[in-house]
Amino acid sequence: MCGILAVFGCVDCSQAKRARIIELSGRLRHRGPDWSGLHSEENCYLAHQRLAIVDPASGDQPLYNEDKTVIVTVNGEIYNHKALREQLKSHKFNTGSDCEVIAHLYEEYGEDFVHMLDGMFSFVLLDTRDKSYIAARDAIGITPLYMGWGLDGSVWFASEMKALSDDCEQFMSFLPGHIYSSKTGGLRRWYNPPWYSESIPSTPYDPLVLRNAFEKAVIKRLMTDVPFGVLLSGGLDSSLVAAVASRHLIDSEAYCQWGSQLHTFCIGLKGSPDLVAAREVADYLGTRHHEFYFTVQEGIDALEDVIYHIETYDVTTIRASTPMFLMSRKIKSLGVKMVLSGEGSDEIFGGYLYFHKAPNKEEFHEETCRKIKALHLFDCLRANKSTSAWGLEARVPFLDKEFINVAMSIDPKWKMIQRESGRIEKWVLRNAFDDAENPYLPKHILYRQKEQFSDGVGYSWIDGLKDHANTQVTDSMLTNANFVYPENTPATKEAYYYRTIFEKFFPKNAARLTVPGGPSVACSTAKAVEWDASWSKNLDPSGRAALGVHAAAYEDAK
Repeated sequence: MCGILAVFGCVDCSQAKRARIIELSGRLRHRGPDWSGLHSEENCYLAHQRLAIVDPASGDQPLYNEDKTVIVTVNGEIYNHKALREQLKSHKFNTGSDCEVIAHLYEEYGEDFVHMLDGMFSFVLLDTRDKSYIAARDAIGITPLYMGWGLDGSVWFASEMKALSDDCEQFMSFLPGHIYSSKTGGLRRWYNPPWYSESIPSTPYDPLVLRNAFEKAVIKRLMTDVPFGVLLSGGLDSSLVAAVASRHLIDSEAYCQWGSQLHTFCIGLKGSPDLVAAREVADYLGTRHHEFYFTVQEGIDALEDVIYHIETYDVTTIRASTPMFLMSRKIKSLGVKMVLSGEGSDEIFGGYLYFHKAPNKEEFHEETCRKIKALHLFDCLRANKSTSAWGLEARVPFLDKEFINVAMSIDPKWKMIQRESGRIEKWVLRNAFDDAENPYLPKHILYRQKEQFSDGVGYSWIDGLKDHANTQVTDSMLTNANFVYPENTPATKEAYYYRTIFEKFFPKNAARLTVPGGPSVACSTAKAVEWDASWSKNLDPSGRAALGVHAAAYEDAK
């Protein structure tokens, strides 16, 4: 991951303003510690902090077209850049960077090219010929992007809120799957897949089609010129990513540079469920496995840093981000710069335990659509910012555009949980990789019950966070929370504690509004809480709040 900052229409174009842009871009240096770049053009600035993954030698940014009339600063990876270069043979490329295709695609097609990009990306592009500019974000919002407005009429874009919050009067999270054009002055959606309308699909389930689509998604993400690995929690999703990557590594470009043994990484409290399961999967796949430990106190000590980097006060995001943040630091210390991760599967397949209570296939499917649309505010935000805090890039094959299209076209009756017939959560995915002749994983791992990351690292982690919050937040503070925090009022002491830390770093109302609110049980949307009357008494984002479903569920609220 890289860090981008772009500012257009500044009234002040002095050397002091340039210095200010450099200072603000420096707040993103953790995302891109390998190089800093800045292009200034009259009252426009495009800055970049680079994490070099593809073409480390010559791919520094900003990037340009042949005559440098088009300038682009990009955060992300374009997996189909070689195919796109073939379509752009009349253009002269200056680097081997996968992101340079964006400048040339704009030359060729104008603003209508973003749908051609297969990857994760946020970018800002300046056309110096007419002083117009565009900004765009990938389909799901895997990479972060914010947009803001200054009192002087300037328009700002940044990978993280901290780079623009001080200088913008208003700002917001840039919508995934959208493009902004200065010519029209507004956002429009470029990503329009069939599932977005939430209409109920009817395609029959074909396990081989699903399996092949996922394998293609993993293989294309093995594009790298630097050491990499897989985050392996031992759950279904990360284990499948590791299994497929391990199986196809020998045929990838990465094999030539880094060998055939895949590196895997896991973190947890000593004795946690994830550590045990991950070790077993790693042994089965023959990976070079790295096991990291943390204590509850170490996690608590890191909370302020975590909240500063992930820029949210959402409870479940902070719970899960903290161990991921700690693990990323360890991984980077080993010289690794890119990892594959398993985010997105639970949203696509209804893997969260509360989906057991979905009343029918229509509501099941509509909830998966809502969850995918909100990923940029939760799991994508966590996976990207927790890793980028240490200059580590996370790639998420489950959120491949083509894979999502295949998975979301399946008639949702096949995704419904049916305990009596042995169909647990994500059965369609498990069954697709249940190959008796050439097994991907041990059977009991393939059918292991869902554990949310914040639970799987050790149940005492969440319990320890709650205990700590109870010592920091009084009953009186919580009683009066609606007066202190009228927007998204915290309902628990843990939520109140995180909110106070967030407000210290990001005190503006615009920052508060970038974080969603509403009741949730086991990571559900507010709408899905209605599926079970008992859940309204036990609102907690932990998987153990799925009463009557999780094997280690909390006791039912009286």
